[in-house]
Amino acid sequence: MDYTTLNNGVKMPMLGYGVYQVDPAECERCVLDAIQVGYRSIDTAQAYGNEEGVGNAVAKCGVPREELFLTTKVWITNAGYEKAKASINESLRKLKSDYIDLLLIHQPFNDYYGTYRAMEEAYKAGKVRAIGVSNFYPDRFIDLATFCEVKPAVNQVETHVFQQQKKAREILKKYGTQIESWGPFAEGKNGLFTNETLREIGGKYEKTAAQTALRFLLQSGVVVIPKSTHKQRMEENFQVFDFSLSEEDMARISALDREESAFFSHYDPDTVEWFMSIAK
Repeated sequence: MDYTTLNNGVKMPMLGYGVYQVDPAECERCVLDAIQVGYRSIDTAQAYGNEEGVGNAVAKCGVPREELFLTTKVWITNAGYEKAKASINESLRKLKSDYIDLLLIHQPFNDYYGTYRAMEEAYKAGKVRAIGVSNFYPDRFIDLATFCEVKPAVNQVETHVFQQQKKAREILKKYGTQIESWGPFAEGKNGLFTNETLREIGGKYEKTAAQTALRFLLQSGVVVIPKSTHKQRMEENFQVFDFSLSEEDMARISALDREESAFFSHYDPDTVEWFMSIAK
């Protein structure tokens, strides 16, 4: 396993297991499988409804808590200082842990300034080892990073071969913030799993297109959290540290960048209104 050192000295695995859209009824089993495969970083969120499944797996897995890296995120409906503070304690209860390794603001909506103050307080109290944000585009990220007391350690944003976030990565580097990818496979959009470039390059290393896509992100300094409910696929996704892409291969994959989201834009009023509708 490779690690990155966050801006406060905390070590974070470069590869983790994400549980977005994992059925709460299946989550415990999936996380136990992932930990057995070798994953030590687990990414969940209040909005996923499966923090308890993660907590149950952590309690049963037999791996010491200090060897695991747990991430969760404060949802829009829990935004604001008081609500966020209460929700952090609730997440700790569900995760069956005295601390959270990484706590993020899930979306840049509602009173996220108040949310961040509650997170800073939890960080200083030792309830959280590192804090950051998710889905913060450069404009909002710069605003928050400029005026907060504890600089965001991580920004988790849509990042994959078709949306490589090159400009955002430059800005995050300037502020000492680690980029983390959600959707490293773009959920299969744009034919990622059958992409000719990825398959051709992967074939040279006896790797799949998916493994090649993950390796590209890792070599680009991006933390990744692929999701699968199948243990065999978890194992495949984990087998990305036994090869390195050449500079030429990296350049070819870099050229796949479309510089646009495969899902939605937070600058689109319709998208923002949709988030507001589910937050009510």
